[in-house]
Amino acid sequence: MAESRIILTVFFEEPFWVGIFERTEDEKLSVCKVTFGAEPKDFEVYEFILKHYYDLQFSPAVSTVVKEIKRNPKKMQRDIKKSLNTGGIGTKSQQALKLQQEQNKQERKAKRREKKYADAERMFELKQRKKKEKRRGR
Repeated sequence: MAESRIILTVFFEEPFWVGIFERTEDEKLSVCKVTFGAEPKDFEVYEFILKHYYDLQFSPAVSTVVKEIKRNPKKMQRDIKKSLNTGGIGTKSQQALKLQQEQNKQERKAKRREKKYADAERMFELKQRKKKEKRRGR
């Protein structure tokens, strides 16, 4: 059976509060970055998850190693407290976000290129039509 794990990390990245969703499925990590603006309260984060989780656009999956570790609950609490103090996102998450940014950049370039080509084609047709109308004496 495939195991899924989702981790939300909320931290302050000048000047806004940012949330990083890390989704791990079948040893593949995909990431989504959300900007909250002002510091979100717990109930606001929970409400956001309930309303907008399925609208999030996750990055392409990056392979990762999933470790299953059984830990002492007190040690887990200390680790959570430590991670809250240090903040930041893991390097795998950063790689996944960078991959998503590159993918979006390529899509924008392709759209821009198509629009530029369509505009040039339209202008050429317009010039040809004007040239024909001049020859006919209109």
